[in-house]
Amino acid sequence: MTDVDDLDDEPLRLPPAPTPPARAPLPILTAIVPVVGALVLWRITGSVHSLWFAALGPLVAVASFVDGLRTARRARRRARREDLRALAHLEEAVARRHEAERRRAWRRTPDVATLCADEAEVWRSVPGRDEALVVGRGEGVSTLRMEGEPADDAARALRRRARRLEDAPVTVPLHAGLAVRGPAAQATAVVRALVMQICLVRAPGRVRIADPEAVGEILGDVSPLPHAFASAGDALVLADGAARLGSDADIPIVVLADDAPPPTRCRAVLTLQGGDEAVLDHEGSTRSVRIEALSAAQASEVAAMLSERARELGHRGDAPVAFEELVDDCSGAGLTAAIGVSAGEVVTVDLVADGPHAVVVGTTGSGKSELLVTWAAGLCRGRHIGEVCLLLIDFKGGRSFDALAALPHVAGIVTDLDDRAAVRAVESLRAEIRRRERVLAEHGARDVEEAAGALPRLVVIVDEFAALVAAHPEMHELFSDVAARGRALGIHAILASQRAAGAFRDGLLANAPLRIALRTLDAADSRAVIGVDDAVRLPGRAEARGMALLRRAADVDPQRVRMARCSPVALAAISDAAGNDRATAPWLPPLPSVVELDRVAVTGRIALGLSDEPEHQRQAPVLLPLAATALAVIGAPGSGRSSLLRAIARQLPQPPTWVSDDPEAAWDAVAAAVGRRDGTGVVVDDLDALLARYPAEYAAEMMVRIERLVRDAGQSGGLVVLSAARCAGPLARLLELIPHRAILPLATRADHVAAGGDGSDHVRDQPPGRGRWGRVLVQFIRDDAPTTPTVVGSPPPTWTPGEADTVGLVVAHGFARDGLHRASAAGDVPIISVDEAASRGGASSRALVVGTPEEWLAQWKLLGELRTRHEFVVSAECSAEYRALTGRRDLPVYAAARADRAWRLVPDGAAQRVLLPWS
Repeated sequence: MTDVDDLDDEPLRLPPAPTPPARAPLPILTAIVPVVGALVLWRITGSVHSLWFAALGPLVAVASFVDGLRTARRARRRARREDLRALAHLEEAVARRHEAERRRAWRRTPDVATLCADEAEVWRSVPGRDEALVVGRGEGVSTLRMEGEPADDAARALRRRARRLEDAPVTVPLHAGLAVRGPAAQATAVVRALVMQICLVRAPGRVRIADPEAVGEILGDVSPLPHAFASAGDALVLADGAARLGSDADIPIVVLADDAPPPTRCRAVLTLQGGDEAVLDHEGSTRSVRIEALSAAQASEVAAMLSERARELGHRGDAPVAFEELVDDCSGAGLTAAIGVSAGEVVTVDLVADGPHAVVVGTTGSGKSELLVTWAAGLCRGRHIGEVCLLLIDFKGGRSFDALAALPHVAGIVTDLDDRAAVRAVESLRAEIRRRERVLAEHGARDVEEAAGALPRLVVIVDEFAALVAAHPEMHELFSDVAARGRALGIHAILASQRAAGAFRDGLLANAPLRIALRTLDAADSRAVIGVDDAVRLPGRAEARGMALLRRAADVDPQRVRMARCSPVALAAISDAAGNDRATAPWLPPLPSVVELDRVAVTGRIALGLSDEPEHQRQAPVLLPLAATALAVIGAPGSGRSSLLRAIARQLPQPPTWVSDDPEAAWDAVAAAVGRRDGTGVVVDDLDALLARYPAEYAAEMMVRIERLVRDAGQSGGLVVLSAARCAGPLARLLELIPHRAILPLATRADHVAAGGDGSDHVRDQPPGRGRWGRVLVQFIRDDAPTTPTVVGSPPPTWTPGEADTVGLVVAHGFARDGLHRASAAGDVPIISVDEAASRGGASSRALVVGTPEEWLAQWKLLGELRTRHEFVVSAECSAEYRALTGRRDLPVYAAARADRAWRLVPDGAAQRVLLPWS
């Protein structure tokens, strides 16, 4: 009989086929020898009776042959009995082996009933257990090895039974995806069992329920599982057949209607057939299984058991957590802050040890702003303003940091709602860097820790850094400088953006090893910040808001964190504990909208306004030396040009010549100023508007004279001050000669650049008087005192026709001759026409010869006689024919082209502007 070894690692052996007993031989010699003996005896004895011995031999041979047959048959019966006993023993061994194998299989991959029977198996780490999903009981393939060849049908049947393991766990890979098809109630009960099995096998943090609400809708009134509050682990997703499975479904289980096709994500389909019978289709094979199902009450009991177990083992779910629930230790020299939980444990970050700077990315709605508020609150909790202060910059609408405004640690909040103030505050960081360098040098310290509390740590938090640098690209350089030198100076930056691309340059990222990625839409953003694509796979549902991946410099893989939310109550508690002192902003207040002369006046200098230099934390008067030669003020109407010119005029050592806006008065004033050396200044307001009032020749001549004033200003000792609304045309050439230039608000960036300013400095809608002195922002002086233009000489005399001998008078076609006749009648002066005077061969004395330009030019001989011998008057309305009528090439003094203006010319004398009495 074959020995059977029951050791599990030894194969079983089938009994060999029994050797059939040898066939009994025919005893020929036994039959022959007695015959030969009988014959020999007969010959010897001669007795006939001796021949009877010859018959004995065959009889003995037959008897021996028959006995051999009987013995062989007995041996075959004995061998068969032994073979049957061996098979029975072997079958018992197979049953024992199968039972042991079945127990091992159920221990390795248990179902809900097995796990609930022994709570020690719950969340126990067993190789292969957490990668398989038990869908039911059925026939499996046994690992039992059986050697030997079967001798008969019974042995062959035993070997077939040995290869099959009855009532074994039927499993599919956990991540294969399972679709359950069948009646709704039965399918729901089966899915309950599957979900509970997964949660019994894997602890929270190794698996998480991605959508607890969807699970509740499918499973019914089931108590919450601790896995519903996990922030890490594979995502268990339950859905019906109509729902679309997302890419974040690590473990999908789908409930199908009877006729619904399974999703492509599900490689296994379990079809229910009534009772506990079902058919499993997986990887091209079909097998029958007996399913496990749970009622809602049973599932709730399992869920309650798991929740209690989680509490006993210290597993805290990463459900939405309040800031007040986080406890951290803020003692020491670092900047630790509790920001959330991971696998039930409080997560803290230290800007000093993990930083010195941090980068945060997350798409809209991911909880980025709430994270920044929580982080800011964590930095302030338990610390005095002498330890830490915050500068908050919001470039995403201006409301992100409203809740933090009451904290005394907040030195200032700047938003993109006031873009100029925001840029000014950020630029003040340059001055703050230099100030901190001076303080450290005074204390002989290498960093703020060695300075013994002389400087609080300054944390700059920027929400939507990409928008800041997009609007102001120069901020890249500033924050790169802060990142490079911030550690020693105690300046830390937390920069948040929706996207990393284009926002964070390599130099900045190199100095910001503390990285947090909330949900992103682009894998490249996730890789740029935390080195992996995982942030794309974070859930995007509202209940998952605040889920993030945290990576410190020393971390190999990112840590999944559920960020806490800070309530107004918690912020109020932090504010009350900090006391009444408030942090000081690292910048000066904004420039006032009005600067009076008394505030910036300096003896011996000309004050122009108050400058704002945030990069130096300085607001100083802008002063012009008295020895300055020329100043140009460019600004749109209403920008404060005239007010500034009045303030400058008040400060000059002697009253300047204020050029009127009247073209005639302005012409006289400028003509009088040219060549003057008495140190009197000249002020011309709205030069471009004044030039526009002149004809082209006079405008060109006025430009030449003003240019001469500017060139000779150094020799004359007087300051020339000009203002204009735009810098264009000939005026641009003139302004190039002026060494000092104040640029007030202009309508367009092109006008600002044309005036000599930098395009990036142009800002619309600035208050009057706000402008640039070079690149420096200045609020120029406001002076509302009225100005009286300087009157040069006496008013134009009134010409009287009766005071001279024969006079030639040129009038325009539309001249009021009736008025002329009345005036001449009153003066008793006869009036004759040009044609009449020509027919007489000349004009008599005390006669007034009157004619239009055409009439005079037609009688050129008379015209030549009169203009060389008598007084000649040309109406200003006839300026176009002036040179033809007078024969002079020089440009006369300017006279307005009106009916009451004329030029009076005497032989060999200069033209004089006069008033016509009858106008």
